[in-house]
Amino acid sequence: MIDDFLAGDLSTVEEAIRKAAAAEIMPRHRQLAEHEIVVKSGPHDLVTTADRLAEEHLTASLTALLPGSVVVGEEAVHADPSVYEALRGADPVWIVDPVDGTRQFVRGEVGFCTLVALAHRGEVLASWTYAPVLDEMATAVRGGGARLDGVVLRAGSPAPGADLRIATSHPDYTTPEQKRALLGLDVPGVRPRPCGSAGLEYLSVARGELDAVAFSWENAWDHAAGLLLVEEAGGAQLTVAGERFRTAGGNALPFTAARSAATAERVRALLTAG
Repeated sequence: MIDDFLAGDLSTVEEAIRKAAAAEIMPRHRQLAEHEIVVKSGPHDLVTTADRLAEEHLTASLTALLPGSVVVGEEAVHADPSVYEALRGADPVWIVDPVDGTRQFVRGEVGFCTLVALAHRGEVLASWTYAPVLDEMATAVRGGGARLDGVVLRAGSPAPGADLRIATSHPDYTTPEQKRALLGLDVPGVRPRPCGSAGLEYLSVARGELDAVAFSWENAWDHAAGLLLVEEAGGAQLTVAGERFRTAGGNALPFTAARSAATAERVRALLTAG
């Protein structure tokens, strides 16, 4: 069933994502009322009416496109953590972050996106990263490459001798041990900076505009789409244990995704030395 779906016209998924953004996200961009913004676990963890309604919209449309599939969405998991267990089940799973970069969205900035990935038995098979303000759609299919608005993406490799540009986790989302690991990036020849929208940072790696990311949290909706995008653009990923990131969780953290395998190994070495 899922093989037939992937072999078909995946533009229907793009259309569903664009429709959800047009109906529920963009009308609220720079138009949010105070009561439409809710703090979840802390000042950097926000949810808006746009997040909730866009996820509901996508849940209905995506499961209709692939009968028998289920959705693991950020807001659904927040309401019921047991929803996350679907990532370990036998059904095809849509992994959805309706507004990745909610802080940026709340501030009226353009640096946010909608993330959708399709996974089965723990493997991410396809992904979509949509920046609605910029109207940019990045897609990836396992074994089929990565594209931005139809143009093939190639991450390439960092320029020899250039400083390594890395987007890293916000300190509020790290344990003391993870903070020490991330401090390993604070060395000559490396230029770490705090990340914005995780999805857009992954896109920057796939485009060759950023050399790597290093993240210390493992929520599938933040990473599934971007990790496949980077890999299909020629990049690589590694946890500090030297393993691939597991979508269902239980990873050694932090982990990295980078423009090349050599860059990923370099970042991993710095994280383990921190």
